[in-house]
Amino acid sequence: MRRIFPIVLFLILLMAACTPEPPVFVPPTLETTGSLDTSANATPIPPTATPATEIWLAPSLPDGLREAALATGLQSAIDRETASLRLEPATAQTPAASTWVYALVAAFPTVRDGVTFDELKAAWNGNGQLLVMTEPTYSAMQSLFGGEAASGVVRIISANDVEYTLWTQREAWGIVPFESINSKMKVLEIDGQAPTRRNFDEASYALRVGFALSGGELSLPASNRDPEKLATVVMTGVTALVRATAYKMELNGNIYPARDIRNVLLEADIAHISNEIPFAQDCPYPNPDQRRLIFCSDPKYIELLEYVGTDVVELTGNHFQDWGREATLYTVEMYRERNWPYFGGGADLADAQKAAILERGGMSFAFIGCNPVGPEFAWARADNWPGAAPCGDYEWIVAEIKRLKAEGHIVLATFQYHEYYSADARPWQQEDFRRLADAGAIAVNGSQAHFPQVMEFYGDTFIHYGLGNLFFDQMGYDNPSSGLRTTKTREAFITRYVFYDGRLASIELLTTMLEDFAKPRLMTVEEREAFLDEYFKASGW
Repeated sequence: MRRIFPIVLFLILLMAACTPEPPVFVPPTLETTGSLDTSANATPIPPTATPATEIWLAPSLPDGLREAALATGLQSAIDRETASLRLEPATAQTPAASTWVYALVAAFPTVRDGVTFDELKAAWNGNGQLLVMTEPTYSAMQSLFGGEAASGVVRIISANDVEYTLWTQREAWGIVPFESINSKMKVLEIDGQAPTRRNFDEASYALRVGFALSGGELSLPASNRDPEKLATVVMTGVTALVRATAYKMELNGNIYPARDIRNVLLEADIAHISNEIPFAQDCPYPNPDQRRLIFCSDPKYIELLEYVGTDVVELTGNHFQDWGREATLYTVEMYRERNWPYFGGGADLADAQKAAILERGGMSFAFIGCNPVGPEFAWARADNWPGAAPCGDYEWIVAEIKRLKAEGHIVLATFQYHEYYSADARPWQQEDFRRLADAGAIAVNGSQAHFPQVMEFYGDTFIHYGLGNLFFDQMGYDNPSSGLRTTKTREAFITRYVFYDGRLASIELLTTMLEDFAKPRLMTVEEREAFLDEYFKASGW
């Protein structure tokens, strides 16, 4: 047995060595251009996609809020009940995620300045007042007023037709979202509040609607009115601290002329003053009966301009050089010391032609002006002669306005034009003012006029041919050609421009009445209504 076992083991090993190795399995090469089909009859399975979240947008949503919601990538749902998210008017149980401010508006040449909320509710309930608005605004107002308006009260129109309808239906009021107001609409106060005002209190304002988000979270604008994007500019007429005005300042203090209207100027983000007269250290004591039209102001009178919060000074006046070169340069230096930008005049021609640039509300404003009437000695020259910027053939100022606009500035242009003691604008005056509008100025004002003049919308530009006096002594004027005396020189405009997010959103005409040869005050309601009615008609409105 011992000899048999080695023999058997040997045979086993010999047979293993002679058996061929099994073939190695090599998998087939897969085509990478298509999907792998593991069976001949397999059905392809499409990739699985997560459905987009849908949001129900109530019909009352303003366009701005609707666009903000869809900008997040959500799909608008057809059915409210099946939507993942819902954005609709807020209730007591659903606090607002966004609050939308609306404005009550009328055609710009509307005399009335405001209403009470009770009057607006009475209109909604059918007192005969026509209201115009878009369909979404009407739906939003239903949530505010607690139901539908009375039959025939509301006319539903497109957003593009609101302005036209207000101008053709002069008695109508419109309700529009704040972002939809424009300069050809007059924003009416509601209980003394208007969203175009710098002192606007949104919490106490009646015409606002909250919109609530339910079903989830979404980044939405808190409001359609951001006070950081708003800036107000007030443009004023003639300031001349001489003669009786200066005499009253000597008697009553330097700030006497502004005691009744200071707040109007202080509330503005930019307060413009057109000071025609140079300051001079040797200026004599004022004479109320001065006949010689060569003027200067005591340097201490600059306290008045400080008191009203002057932000920018216009120097286009024809009396800027009355007291000679040294006084003019001294005046310019006084403005520089106070960091007040000036325009329309300066230490020499280049300085006079420069625009004054001011930044407010995230916007850049460029003020520029010129004097076409002289006298020649009042014009600045290239040979270091100070004075007002001459208009010349207008080529330089037209080119400069175009350049400033192209650089993104909002351009406001002014004139020291011919002094006309009547409300109408002459054909050549219209031609010159419109020339600056065509160049790109958003507003063109005549700051020279001692007599208030008419206004017009020219394309996208508002032109006011003459604002009248601000601080001056003209309680009346004896017209040498007619021999008649007028007291219209007591009346004047202060034009408040409201800019929002880079555009001219609204214009408000403030109206003043001169008292005591020095001191303008705001007109009474009766005075204002008569004055506006007169000038709107004279303007062809």
